[in-house]
Amino acid sequence: MNKKVDYPVSDIRHYLEPGPVVLVTSRWQDETDVMTLGWHTVMEFTPSLVGCIIASGNHSFELIRSSRECVINIPTADMIDTVTDIGNCSGADVDKFSRFGLHTSVAEKVRAPLLDDCFVSLECKIYDDCLIDTYNYFIFEVVKAHAAPSPKYPQTVHYTGDGQFREAGRHVSRRERFLPQNL
Repeated sequence: MNKKVDYPVSDIRHYLEPGPVVLVTSRWQDETDVMTLGWHTVMEFTPSLVGCIIASGNHSFELIRSSRECVINIPTADMIDTVTDIGNCSGADVDKFSRFGLHTSVAEKVRAPLLDDCFVSLECKIYDDCLIDTYNYFIFEVVKAHAAPSPKYPQTVHYTGDGQFREAGRHVSRRERFLPQNL
C-alpha cells in the first residue's frame, strides 16, 4: 500500500459518501417539487428512521418543513443525467416534473408524489424536527415503502462532490459469515 499523505478535511466527502443519490418529492398546498439529495443516512430500523440534510436555500426545504412529509425516491444509474439536471435548477423557477418528463403516482400516506421511474419510493413523515433549525437536518420516519421486484440489485449513483459520481459496484454477498442475530 502507498504511504498516505495529508488530505484536505473539507474534501473527505469524496471518500465518505453516505449512499445513493435520491430524488425527494414534496408537496405543500398547491406546490409540488423534486430535488436531488446526496446527504442521508439510515438511523434506525424500528421505527424506520432516515436522516437527511436539506439546505435551507433549497426550494424544497420550506415545502417539506411546512408539510412535514416527503417521498424519498431512489433512481437507477441510467437516470444520472436527469438526476444531475434536477439538481441544477430550482423548483422556484421551473416545473421540474414537466421539464424532465417525470411520471408520478399518488402516494398512500403522504401528499407528495411517488416517482414512477425510480425503483424505490419511501413515503416519509417528519419524526423529529429538533435539528432542522440548527443543522438543516430532517429526521424522517418511513411510513410506507414501495420497491420494484426487479432488478434485485439495481445500479445506483453515488455523489462524491465537485460534479463527480460513482456507480454502485457489483453485488457481493457474505451472508453465510453473518451471525443469525445480525441478519
